[in-house]
Amino acid sequence: MKSMEEMMQAAQAAAETIQKQMNEAQAKLDSIEVEGTAGGGLVKVRCTAKGRMLGVSIDDSLIVPEDKQMLEDLVAAAFNDARGKADRAANEQMQNIQSGMGLPPGFNIPGLG
Repeated sequence: MKSMEEMMQAAQAAAETIQKQMNEAQAKLDSIEVEGTAGGGLVKVRCTAKGRMLGVSIDDSLIVPEDKQMLEDLVAAAFNDARGKADRAANEQMQNIQSGMGLPPGFNIPGLG
């Protein structure tokens, strides 16, 4: 039977491994790109899966002062589209990590998920 000290050391090692994997996942999320679109592709927003915006592309046909509100709405819609894709990519990464640790799908690690 293992001593309490051995069990504590094993728990600490497991926690450090999980933290390392979580840090690697966060770094990977910032390298995964997603693109959100609106207005039939006239407005595009590129983001990382972590949610950092990389760029905005607006078709010249939308640059009309009278249509400023529509353009602003399309930029917001494209960002929200990208954000949804980023969230899905992040969830996939978390599921991959959890399955790699042998945790059941949907298992939440307090403070990590």
